[in-house]
Amino acid sequence: MVKRAREFSGTPATVRDAATVVLLRPSGETFELYVLRRAATMAFGGLYAFPGGGVDPTDRPETIRTDWPARLGVPPERAHAVVGAAVRELFEETGVLLAGPVEQPDRTLADVGTAEWEADRAAVAARELTLTDLLARRGLRLRDDLLFAWARWITPEFEPKRYDTWFFVSLLPEGQVARDVSGEATEATWTAPGATSGLAMLPPTRRTVDSLTAYREMAEVIAAASRRDAATPVTPRVELTDDGGALLHLS
Repeated sequence: MVKRAREFSGTPATVRDAATVVLLRPSGETFELYVLRRAATMAFGGLYAFPGGGVDPTDRPETIRTDWPARLGVPPERAHAVVGAAVRELFEETGVLLAGPVEQPDRTLADVGTAEWEADRAAVAARELTLTDLLARRGLRLRDDLLFAWARWITPEFEPKRYDTWFFVSLLPEGQVARDVSGEATEATWTAPGATSGLAMLPPTRRTVDSLTAYREMAEVIAAASRRDAATPVTPRVELTDDGGALLHLS
C-alpha cells in the first residue's frame, strides 16, 4: 500500500459500487462470523474478506425496505442495486440466499443446497440467469429486511482498482449452510470476531471485525446497525513521512 501511494501519479481510477456481507450465526451464548481467504489469483489474494463483489447491471431487485436510499446515502436506483449485489454475491459465494415465498412474508428459505438449487446458483454466477428472474420463477421475493447496513468505505485514490463498498450484516437463515462454492477462495471458516487477530485483512475488513467485538449477541449487532452511519463513506488516505514511513488515516 505504501509503495503504491509513493508511486502514484495521474488520474485516480473510476470508483465502482460494491457490496459485502458479514454473515453471522449463533455460537453458544455469542456468535461467529464467516470469512473467506481470497485465492492468490484474485484481487487482494491471500487476505481474509467477507463474501461480496461489484454491482452488476442486472442488480435491480424489488425490495421490501423503503429506506435504503437514506440508509446508504445514494439515490433509489443505485441503493437498490447495491442491495441486490449484496444478496446476489452472498448467494454466489456461499450458497446462502436471503429470500422467502411471496405468499408467506415471514418465512425464509431453509435448504438451498440441493443439486437443483446449485445449478441455479451456478447459472446466476455465470450471468446466465439473473437473481430477479430466479426468484420470480420460484415464486420468491428478496428478504432484504434481513440485511442491515453497517458501514461504507471508498478505496484510496492511489489504488489501481477502486470501490465504493457498503458493508452489511445478516444472520444465517435457519436451515441454510454457508459453503465455499465460488472457487475464489482457498479457505472459508466461521470464527469469533475476537479470534481473528492472526488473519491478514485489509483495513476496512479489520475495522469491521473490530467493531463487532463490542457485542456479545447477534441481537445486539442488529440493534446497533440501526444506529450506524452507512451513508457517509470512510475515505482512507496514506500520509508519507520524510523518514520513508507512512501513516494511515481513516476518516
